[in-house]
Amino acid sequence: MKPWLSLVVLTSWLAGCDRLPSSSTSSSTTAPEKQATNAVVVAPTMATTSRPPAPAESNTEQYQQALALENEGKLAEARTLLQPLGDGGDASDKVLDLLGAIDTKILFTAASAPEKTDYTIVAGDTLGKLAQKFATTIDLIKKSNNLTRDVIRVGDRLRIYQGHFAVTVNKATNELRLTDNGKFFKRYHVGTGEYSKTPVGDFKIITRLVNPPWWRADGKTIPFGDPENILGTHWLGLNVTGYGIHGTWDTNSIGKQATAGCIRLLNDDIAELYVILPVGSPVGIHD
Repeated sequence: MKPWLSLVVLTSWLAGCDRLPSSSTSSSTTAPEKQATNAVVVAPTMATTSRPPAPAESNTEQYQQALALENEGKLAEARTLLQPLGDGGDASDKVLDLLGAIDTKILFTAASAPEKTDYTIVAGDTLGKLAQKFATTIDLIKKSNNLTRDVIRVGDRLRIYQGHFAVTVNKATNELRLTDNGKFFKRYHVGTGEYSKTPVGDFKIITRLVNPPWWRADGKTIPFGDPENILGTHWLGLNVTGYGIHGTWDTNSIGKQATAGCIRLLNDDIAELYVILPVGSPVGIHD
């Protein structure tokens, strides 16, 4: 691809992040109606009140057991204990956070897990070919095997995680959930588009960039490292023109609807997702 064509394509990708986010918010309160002093309250003769079940207190017992297993290095066992809670929708915040920490520790280390395959390098193998073969990223293979270079040798043994990762973004809660084979993996706090500008639907990642430049609305290129560049350290572009998932240095915008439409995370969080998610990973965005 010619350099000028790359700029045109990338400019269209970044169109949804074409201005600095607004941090302005508005709120309104309504005063309660004045109650009549002579009002008479009559109890109904047949009253049936249906209450929703109370949320889980803190899943304390399972949490403590999983924490002890993690400290003993029994990561797979700790995950097995917490996974039903993470998938059930009633887990406490600390359970979800612990489960996410355990999942990423399994993923990024040589810890054994059913999802991992031990592979012996043969002639003709490259990290790029292995990433394609196992539907993962070069970055994840290197990180999980503690490789500092792209060079691999015949006979080397690698432990490769075979996941099926997907992303779901909830605009109402400004939360991004990462799943693997449909199971909860980890959650991240995000910023989404103000006035609900972030598009809703099912998309996929089509491009991955480190240290991305940013194109302003007037067409000026703002290089990575310039304080005006709002894209942070990594960019995961979606197959919807102008939108993607990226980092930010504006930590105050996380947890708010404050962007021009893109989904933003803390730089450490987007760096982690960049390692995990290959091109083609599904991304669902919902109100």
